[in-house]
Amino acid sequence: MSTIPTVTLNNGVRIPQLGFGVWQVPDDEAAAAVRTAIEAGYRSIDTAAIYENEVGTGQGIRQAGVAREELFVTTKLWNSGTADWTGQAGRDAVLSAFDDSLRKLGTDYVDLYLIHWPRPMHGSYANVWQAFEQLLADGRAKAIGVSNFGQEQLTRLFETSSVVPALNQVELHPHFPQHELRAFHAEHGIATEAWSPLGQGKELLAEPPLVAIAEKHGRTVAQVVLRWHLQSGVIAIPKSVTPSRIKENLDVAGFELDADDLAAIAATETGKRLGPDPQGFDWN
Repeated sequence: MSTIPTVTLNNGVRIPQLGFGVWQVPDDEAAAAVRTAIEAGYRSIDTAAIYENEVGTGQGIRQAGVAREELFVTTKLWNSGTADWTGQAGRDAVLSAFDDSLRKLGTDYVDLYLIHWPRPMHGSYANVWQAFEQLLADGRAKAIGVSNFGQEQLTRLFETSSVVPALNQVELHPHFPQHELRAFHAEHGIATEAWSPLGQGKELLAEPPLVAIAEKHGRTVAQVVLRWHLQSGVIAIPKSVTPSRIKENLDVAGFELDADDLAAIAATETGKRLGPDPQGFDWN
């Protein structure tokens, strides 16, 4: 089993650099997928309220038989009602949503809790962040962060709170490497985590330069891309429900991408997102 490197967040909490994501995994399949991932060696599991699989995820965690303190569990606050989540009533709504996630997961804390989308057109995320600070102070969330935030939203949090987000989870892969945002994160001590690190398995994994690099190292293209994330200092959370691929995605030790490999990967950048632009995303 590969040894997974860890990243130390800005509050001292350590997160495995390679985790297991359960986006689009149905709740009735999540338990088996999570159990398989943990048995394969994953110790970080990433879910969200909107994925509607927190119950299955929690079942899989318990079925795997690994001590809770050895696992790193992330979930996320969904947008529902956040346009109006202002004042104390808004903060109470956040705490209620968090309690619901804990109940579904069957745990009394999470290692990381994220605001899923900023919805900047409403501006309530700064108030939501105050509730997150309370969860951090209470120890029910060991670390707090955000997802899909841009520099403007992060700067506002710096101006309104003394707690800097530990992590920002964003779309990131060789086609869309987020150079500017990653530099901003590094400047402010925020870890970068990639969702859809494999580009959702679309054109990215068929890129001829990546295929050539995979052949050179005797690896799969997915392993090459995940190795690129690790060498870039990015945390990645690939998803699969296929046991062989779950294990394969974890096996990224034992080889190193050289300067030529990295240059070839950099040349595949397109600057195109697969998901929505967070600055205009307002799905409730």
